[in-house]
Amino acid sequence: MLNYLIDLFFPKVCAGCHSLLMTNETVLCTNCRHEIPLTQYHLDDKNEAVKKFYGKIEIEHASAFLYFNKKGIVQELIHNLKYKGYEEIGTVLGDWYVEDLKNIKLKTPFDVVVPVPLHQKKFKERGYNQVTTFGNALAKGLNIDYDTAVLYRKKYSKTQSKKNLLSRSEGIENVFDVHFSEKNHNKHFLLIDDVLTTGATLEACSRSLLKIPGAKISIVCMAMAHS
Repeated sequence: MLNYLIDLFFPKVCAGCHSLLMTNETVLCTNCRHEIPLTQYHLDDKNEAVKKFYGKIEIEHASAFLYFNKKGIVQELIHNLKYKGYEEIGTVLGDWYVEDLKNIKLKTPFDVVVPVPLHQKKFKERGYNQVTTFGNALAKGLNIDYDTAVLYRKKYSKTQSKKNLLSRSEGIENVFDVHFSEKNHNKHFLLIDDVLTTGATLEACSRSLLKIPGAKISIVCMAMAHS
């Protein structure tokens, strides 16, 4: 009865286009699910996400689930997830993409999902890390751990969304570090973030994780900026 009243006075709408959701729809309406731009990068081991890191760091795999276009469905999703507290978006995207990731051919399987971390001050401001639900969905689907302790952010920085691409990359190389013990040795870390732009943040995180003996790195993002 209570759920009925909530739905009556606060009907659920699509996180992509804001149309009313049908009873069998979750987060995204059927039309947005069909219209959302999938990259299919998991089918191409030389995809554009991989090319971001050529000659910079050694990675086992890189991919992004969706194309991020200005004023598109994906931008709306990421905005609602990142700034509006609509964390269920991350779960839906993670549950969707993990089925593709299960079919990737790897030399060694993923061992643990690691999110790009927020500084403690930023975490208190926002109240959550926007990639948490996405990462937990991937970890659950892949039957591996989700670790928020091994990688941490040393320096606080203001939001990146209004900076140009060059400004986002400046000074990022000394922002992250790792806490690790012998249990972290020889692990294949699946590093995750929301949107892949220059790749500088993920490169810096990867360099920190590669301090761990025997570490291998793969990178997966919800979306990639479409040039």
